[in-house]
Amino acid sequence: MGVDIASERRLLSEDELERVKLSHYPDLGKLEPDESLALARWLRERRNRIRDIVAARRRARRGKASSSGLEAPEISERGLSEKKQVFARAVRRVNARLERDRADRRRERIRMNIDEALRRKRSSVRHHPAAGEMPNNGMRSIGSGRRTGATERAEIGRVSQAVKDAQAKRDS
Repeated sequence: MGVDIASERRLLSEDELERVKLSHYPDLGKLEPDESLALARWLRERRNRIRDIVAARRRARRGKASSSGLEAPEISERGLSEKKQVFARAVRRVNARLERDRADRRRERIRMNIDEALRRKRSSVRHHPAAGEMPNNGMRSIGSGRRTGATERAEIGRVSQAVKDAQAKRDS
């Protein structure tokens, strides 16, 4: 729920109103980053000052502190707390603008770093090492350590026939 300009005009003095108007949208976009920072500092200082006055009045009303230097502690601090809220909203708007500016600068810095890295990569000499010595005849076979036994063909047939005969004898 926003507060309209008329209520800000009612709560603030002329010089305060001029500064708070700078925190609204069209004027805030026209400010330079250092002007925005100075405005944020001024708004924070005003908000904190009013916050301290409201807290001191509450303490005085409860009897926790003396009311020396405070004007009319028995008067309600509602108007002051509304004024503090106006400054708090203005600080929030300016902080959002400052954060956007910071994010833009951060993005730009990252973009520049990426562009520089890409430029360095493109300008560097590519390193493709040689594959090394390779035989032209393909892979060499590695001999097996197992003994090879040569079996005659007739011996294979004799054993097979003996197995067949033994099986037939068992089946009958």
